[in-house]
Amino acid sequence: MKIYLNEKEVEVNSNISLLDLKKIYSPEAGIYIYNGYHITEDVKLSENDSVVFIKKGEVPDKDKLEAMIVARHTPQVHKKIKNSTVGIAGLGGLGSNVAVSLARMGIGKLVLVDYDIVEPSNLNRQEYFIDQLGKYKSKAIEEILNKINPYVKYETHDEKVKQNNIKDLFSECDIIVEAFDKPETKAMLIDYVLNNMDKYIVAASGMAGYESSNTIKTRKIGKLYICGDEETEARPGQGLMAPRVSICANHQANQVIRLLLGIEEV
Repeated sequence: MKIYLNEKEVEVNSNISLLDLKKIYSPEAGIYIYNGYHITEDVKLSENDSVVFIKKGEVPDKDKLEAMIVARHTPQVHKKIKNSTVGIAGLGGLGSNVAVSLARMGIGKLVLVDYDIVEPSNLNRQEYFIDQLGKYKSKAIEEILNKINPYVKYETHDEKVKQNNIKDLFSECDIIVEAFDKPETKAMLIDYVLNNMDKYIVAASGMAGYESSNTIKTRKIGKLYICGDEETEARPGQGLMAPRVSICANHQANQVIRLLLGIEEV
């Protein structure tokens, strides 16, 4: 029968168990990931099961490390998304958090666009570090992402997104993530993508303050998905803070994954 061992398809005896497989392929392994779940007991394997064996303390080669990074995913997810390209327009509180989640998921390629630099006021909610202050956000997030998952391809652009460069920046992307602060810039990108590129776009609106986490949701309008509560925008007395911004960003990241897996429902 066919199973997936370290993300590679192999043929095995139909009566084989997890520990039998370990004896054959990785006798020194101390960690077993079975269909995305860490187990300690033996189980009989079935067709299309996914197994990853990890030897504690071992520095694996590239193929093994990539398999280990995605071992805790739902089986076969990585196989479906690793050939996908996602564009992120804006790398602040939303975009930097979306980028980290998608890198951990093992997206094939991320196109990262932002013209701004890392400033001290960004550190309360964005995925940057003090020693990156003054760096372009696109380069700073690329440094971080390479430390998380070096097997994703990263393409960076230190430029402002304008109507006349959207197609050049994002033409190869399967999905575009809108992660801007200003309403007019959000509207410009969404309008252009929906009317000129016929692509999915995952946007955000309403994640300021410390209101209930449960008011943040995802809404579908054709090929546009809006994440947030669509009400609590940043204003005097209601700032942007890490918890709700991160919740909204991960609504966006999760919707991207769902779309790449062919799931259009929210």
